[in-house]
Amino acid sequence: MNAHIWHDHVITKTLAVAGCTALVLAVTGTTAQAEGHDTARETLAAGDGWASYGTGTTGGAAADAAHVHTVTDWAGFKAALAADGSAPKIIKVKGTIDAVSEGCDSLAAPGYDFDAYLAKYSPGTWGLDTDLSAEPDDSPEGLRRASAAQQDQTIKANVPANTTIIGVGRDAGFKGASLQIKGVDNVIVRNLTFESPIDCFPQWDPTDGDKGNWNSEYDTAVVYGSSHVWLDHNTFTDGSHPDSAAPTYFGMLYQQHDGELDIVRGANHVTASWNVFTEHDKTILIGNSDSESTAAGDRGKLKVTFHHNLFSNLVERAPRVRFGQVDSYNNHFVANSDYVYSFGIGKESQLVAEHNAFTLPAGISAAKVLKRWNVSPLTAADNYVNGKPTDLIAVHNAEIPAETLESGAGWTPTLRTKVDPTKKVPAIVDRGAGAGRIC
Repeated sequence: MNAHIWHDHVITKTLAVAGCTALVLAVTGTTAQAEGHDTARETLAAGDGWASYGTGTTGGAAADAAHVHTVTDWAGFKAALAADGSAPKIIKVKGTIDAVSEGCDSLAAPGYDFDAYLAKYSPGTWGLDTDLSAEPDDSPEGLRRASAAQQDQTIKANVPANTTIIGVGRDAGFKGASLQIKGVDNVIVRNLTFESPIDCFPQWDPTDGDKGNWNSEYDTAVVYGSSHVWLDHNTFTDGSHPDSAAPTYFGMLYQQHDGELDIVRGANHVTASWNVFTEHDKTILIGNSDSESTAAGDRGKLKVTFHHNLFSNLVERAPRVRFGQVDSYNNHFVANSDYVYSFGIGKESQLVAEHNAFTLPAGISAAKVLKRWNVSPLTAADNYVNGKPTDLIAVHNAEIPAETLESGAGWTPTLRTKVDPTKKVPAIVDRGAGAGRIC
């Protein structure tokens, strides 16, 4: 396997240049020398968001030649992740890897039949007062559960500590996969296009709301109880399975998507930079519950930085925040007519949203950018809407006085590299964000 070997006496430095992270110098002793550009060994620059805090984020940059893998299929990817535990490793992804290449039918439990499921649990037959949790294993719901368990085992990929996953070229990525960054430290994910996994077997919950609802699983990427994670130059999209193409059953959208990125359960020190999040409903969740049992593990954590990301044609949660000190700056938000909100202000959140640009269509008010779920002060300065400076808190409070927001997050971000002028953010971000754009 071809790999560039870096020895212990070489110190690498990274510079952020116009939206690209370029490895520029290797220093041996006191002499600076030009060195080959190996993007797979790049590390997060000092001061670049919360993931640079403390020990910083280096991923698998220290991997030896035996721990540099190139993968082209799902089995090979999972095998590379599992090899040698938490030893530093680099996994290079070539082409698009489909985690469900044989289709949803291949995951169905014997005897599962969707038409039988619809017939048994139709509101006209089953009603809307009783959920399906007590249904036996041989019932349509029981067979759905078994099918869902098979999909869960198949499409989830557990990422170990000290790992870099990076796409090769402009067309690398995953379809139908759920990346699990769970209980580990020091992970880098870059230059990949992720088509959101579809839940092949959503559950009908008759008791969800007044009319019942379809509930789905599988986030594209989950940072769960992990620290020092850098997500850079990726594209997250619903791709060939947009919600707009989904059917309705029992009068409700047959929802097959969950989130694009969830950062939950005491996760900490995460930087998401130069990504594209597009064509999705519930996009990013930081902190998954208001419950006190969950809060005990989240307070003082969930520190996340978002910068130079493009949030395009989303419905909501960009992100929705509970707890945590979240810094969102120099991002571009482009809305369409389905837009509900960008920033969700949740329990004990400490959001700083500065130097961001919003492009909203006619008829969509800037008051919708912020959504209050709980009374949690935030800082929102130097934001532009359709090219004009806009006080997001003042506009929100003037138009939605029943959900008054308070100003002042109570902290000041210091882990930022260059902050671009807000007026220039749309051009800079639109040109530089997403997979296939690393120099």
